[in-house]
Amino acid sequence: MASQAEQFAANISMANFAKATDLKKRLWFTLGALIIFRLLSFVPLPGIDPTALSALFEQTQGGVLDFFNTFSGGSLERMSLIALGVMPYITASIVVQLATSMSPTLAALKKEGESGRKKINQYTRYGTVFLCAIQGYFIAVGLEGWGSGQGGSAVVDPGMMFRITTVVSLVGGTMFLMWLGEQITSRGIGNGVSLIIMAGIVAQMPVLIAQMFESGRTGAQSPLAIMGVLALVGVLILFICFVERAQRRVLIQYPKRQTARGGMQAERSHLPLKINTANVIPPIFASSLLLMPLTIAQFAGSQAQAGDSFWNNTLITVTNALQQGQPLYMFLYGAGIVFFTFFYTAVVFNPEETADNLKRHGGFIPGIRPGKRTEEYLDYVLTRITVVGAAYLTLICLLPEFIFARAGISLLLGGTSLLIVVNVTMDTVTQIQSHLIAHQYGDLIKKAKLKGGRAR
Repeated sequence: MASQAEQFAANISMANFAKATDLKKRLWFTLGALIIFRLLSFVPLPGIDPTALSALFEQTQGGVLDFFNTFSGGSLERMSLIALGVMPYITASIVVQLATSMSPTLAALKKEGESGRKKINQYTRYGTVFLCAIQGYFIAVGLEGWGSGQGGSAVVDPGMMFRITTVVSLVGGTMFLMWLGEQITSRGIGNGVSLIIMAGIVAQMPVLIAQMFESGRTGAQSPLAIMGVLALVGVLILFICFVERAQRRVLIQYPKRQTARGGMQAERSHLPLKINTANVIPPIFASSLLLMPLTIAQFAGSQAQAGDSFWNNTLITVTNALQQGQPLYMFLYGAGIVFFTFFYTAVVFNPEETADNLKRHGGFIPGIRPGKRTEEYLDYVLTRITVVGAAYLTLICLLPEFIFARAGISLLLGGTSLLIVVNVTMDTVTQIQSHLIAHQYGDLIKKAKLKGGRAR
């Protein structure tokens, strides 16, 4: 019976999809924006020698640049206009949100409503430009010195003009991606920035999978190890889908109200609290904070890696210690995930505000007094499930890297990438279903109005 009901609901949804013109426009807009993103990833920076750059990038495979390249959809490998992706924007958002929670001035600005939100978004854009300029300058300097020890260079004409052009191009590319993400969010389907990150990862998936099978063909990796990787990926996808739909339902009861037949009936509902309230934000935030300084260090150290100075040796040591799969990297990454899980959960869910809303509408939790007691209870429950959510995110993001590093398997398609792809896909599908349901209700209201008019 359940399967027949689901099939019937699916048939209704497909029928509504053919009539939902607004939804189709949003989907076409989202698809067009993602195509523009992919086309921009093939537009190189001015003054770059693509052949020399490709040869130099192959010599540095296996480092942090490969991980950053996966998130940018191969833009860093081609050194395109959007090589930095949306990571500077995400880092600036983190800094502004942390400052908002600590600064009374920014906290008051956030409470002003739409005008305050616009001002905070403006500060985020200023921070994005600043971070892009810093990263762009170090990338330009690193490109000028990259490969000079081997008698080649990725830059055709090094100099100050190349550095200025690179900084301006990278800042413009990131700001355009930020604007494109905002347009997808407002005029398309899903979260624009998350969709751009997911599109970059999905674009690299065929390349990464082909490299894995090629390593099995050449004997670099055993077929048993490849089968184990595929099985682990399948288990992780199922586990992610299960936990992302898991909820802790808090029973809410409302006072008894008189029914149409004259009886008294108490209304009950549930307050759903997701196990992973923070969604995919903590891994994105933690990875962006780690990737930004590592990218700067990688390009800054590439200018004079052959030197024996204390600065160069220290820079190379720190960069190697923070490579993907290394203990220090995994510790900092895990700590960042846990911190941002609690931080972002506190941002999106306020127990005090929820308790006040319940009290205002006459709702209460059975056995818990309205007001302060309800706030403390919700905070207690939310803290417990956030601990589970933080452990889940840390396990998903770090377990595959730990297993692959110990088994000697080089695979950039780790738990973080799978988590982002599955989460964003589920969120987008949920929004599509919401639009279909809204369209169905709109049709029912129109039909009801027509029948009411004919009855008159």
